[in-house]
Amino acid sequence: MKANLLYEGKGKKVFMTENRRGTLVLSYKDEATAFNGKKKANFTGKGRLNNEISAHIFSRLQKQEIETHFIKKLNETEQLVHQTEIIPLEVVIRNMAAGSITKRLGMREQTVFQPPLVEFYYKNDQLGDPLINDDHARLLCHISDSEIAEIKEKALQINQQLIHIFAGIDVKLVDFKLEFGRLPDGSIILADEISPDTCRLWDRHTNKNLDKDVFRQGTGDLLEVYQEIYQRLEARS
Repeated sequence: MKANLLYEGKGKKVFMTENRRGTLVLSYKDEATAFNGKKKANFTGKGRLNNEISAHIFSRLQKQEIETHFIKKLNETEQLVHQTEIIPLEVVIRNMAAGSITKRLGMREQTVFQPPLVEFYYKNDQLGDPLINDDHARLLCHISDSEIAEIKEKALQINQQLIHIFAGIDVKLVDFKLEFGRLPDGSIILADEISPDTCRLWDRHTNKNLDKDVFRQGTGDLLEVYQEIYQRLEARS
């Protein structure tokens, strides 16, 4: 089924498919990166865990009638998805203050945002994925005002579902990143992945990091915390 390599990113390889038009194969890598690729390491088994976690979450979202690119898991590290034209926009939803926003705006960590904050970042590695506003998004990402509103609405709907999913395994969803893509008919759906690579997750009782921050900050074992998230999700499925 898997054919030519189309694209390779920090966490995944994207392949064309031989016999299914309009679909792609996502292959999750064992490599971890942080600080826009300045810090790198390889963790055998990371790709499998992210594939399993993302497939689980996308399946849960689809049951709640949220459209995504996910079709099915193919094996331990690969999944079949609908081909979309990725909008070069990273959508970050913040439920609590942590990470860059505490430094950028001087906010106290764990400040709760009600309603959640939605931030846009221009998806461009050479520029360091800069924070942008709606006007910038319209100019750089070639999206309309109505599409910006649609993306924000979808992101907040996804946020509510993810809060529920993670609360069910005693995890706080602090913040996370989403990407969206266009289908050939122009409709916008959720794409990319949802995993500990793209979410900031804290244990509900201890505030222990259960995400890539343990690698960024050198405070824990990445495979151990990813495995914990996977096991908790599977135990509740």
